[in-house]
Amino acid sequence: MRAQQQTTYLLGFFLASMLTALPLPAAEPEAAEAPLAEQLRAVETAFAKTMADRDHAAFAAFLAAETIFFAGNRELRGKEAVAAAWRPFFDGEEAPFSWQPEVASVLDSGQLGLTSGPVLDAAGIRVGTFNSVWRKKPEGGWEIVFDKGCPPCGG
Repeated sequence: MRAQQQTTYLLGFFLASMLTALPLPAAEPEAAEAPLAEQLRAVETAFAKTMADRDHAAFAAFLAAETIFFAGNRELRGKEAVAAAWRPFFDGEEAPFSWQPEVASVLDSGQLGLTSGPVLDAAGIRVGTFNSVWRKKPEGGWEIVFDKGCPPCGG
């Protein structure tokens, strides 16, 4: 009986030491990106809040100088063109639409990120989906470089 206990103990010890010697899988990219992705989600949320706050100047501050926004099949190129085209959306006391990020993802390099989510009309009905590409600025923070909306996408 004693020999059988020793064999069981040694077998258990051997298996445990083999398992601890195996290399652990690398951390999932999502886990590695979580802090930057959450930072980008917060930036997109602040960007969306400019519409709710009716603050066109704050909206424009998020735009990269070379930003491109798509309006249907037309491109709006540059910060000034985008800001001017969006100016009418900031007129009036009530926002004509809102948006919020459902997705926020950042490349492993930390230099580019994507946000996407629903666009809601003034009554809160989903009328589209936004897709935005953000670039990390050298001095820190994020700026939007591409934005394209589309009809509501399936989940």
